[in-house]
Amino acid sequence: MTRYVVTGAAGFIGSNIVKGLNARGIDDIIAVDDLTQGDKFRNLSDLKIADYVDADLFYDAFADGHFGKVEAVFHEGACSDTMETDGKYMMDNNYTLSCGLFSACRERGSRLLYASSAATYGWTDTFREEPQYELPLNVYGYSKLLFDQRMRRELGADFAGAAKSKAKQVVGFRYFNVYGPREQHKSRMASVAFHQFNQFQTTGKVKLFGEYGGYGPGEQKRDFVFVDDVVAVNLWFLDNPGKSGLFNLGTGRAQPFNDVATAVVNALHGGATVDTASAAARGLIEYMPFPDALRGKYQCYTQADLAKLRAAGCDHAFADVQTGVARYMAELSR
Repeated sequence: MTRYVVTGAAGFIGSNIVKGLNARGIDDIIAVDDLTQGDKFRNLSDLKIADYVDADLFYDAFADGHFGKVEAVFHEGACSDTMETDGKYMMDNNYTLSCGLFSACRERGSRLLYASSAATYGWTDTFREEPQYELPLNVYGYSKLLFDQRMRRELGADFAGAAKSKAKQVVGFRYFNVYGPREQHKSRMASVAFHQFNQFQTTGKVKLFGEYGGYGPGEQKRDFVFVDDVVAVNLWFLDNPGKSGLFNLGTGRAQPFNDVATAVVNALHGGATVDTASAAARGLIEYMPFPDALRGKYQCYTQADLAKLRAAGCDHAFADVQTGVARYMAELSR
């Protein structure tokens, strides 16, 4: 039986990848995480795995060959808090640990599919996987960028050297704004859709940032991608071991936060469908001043350039906000 590893397996994207593997009948999975935050166990409790290994114990044991032949490692484990200011902690978790895992994968002959981030781009209007567009706004984005740069140095600009190395395949995914089930543990870093679901359940309205960065209230735009689509693209690359590289993973479609809020309202308020202006006029959407703590550190616009992904042969069709958020709200309302 083919064995897989998922780091960050009790987290948001990691647990959804385990779920996606299970849907294929795959359960020989080593789940790696840190359950200091104990309620994350819920993300694994309905899934099938072969073993759970604490993150503090896994990496050295894997490098030593303790888990035998591992076909592929889905590396989702990281500190993903963009507001974290402890640079040493961030670099240890997101860069140094990842470098060691890459070396171990190369030595053990395992494929590596890892989580990068759109935070590597920072303040730009071009989101293409090229160095001239990469200028992160925080240490989280930098920690992810530095590992991408390390892979470029080790494997070449397009990771073409992966096929010649023992690692066989190395794929980095620059996740854009992912939302969907199993993110409830993420607190302030959960998606805007998750927070708005809870806001509406509690107060009967949702909140958005007001005017900022040249954008009107709620009009800042992001590339919002449903987690099922993220899993589908990860598994496409699993099915195509000859494809390596660094790829954007978003929809290729920027939509305003107002679209998310309106989709949430329409899924939950129980009345006739409303547009954004009507929802705001009825007090179902409320705008609040942009927080000082985020000024100069906030991406007002993101939109994945999917040219490289499509050129690799991945033609997955991504859900738009209206479709994905409606599915998510139905899941949360169960």
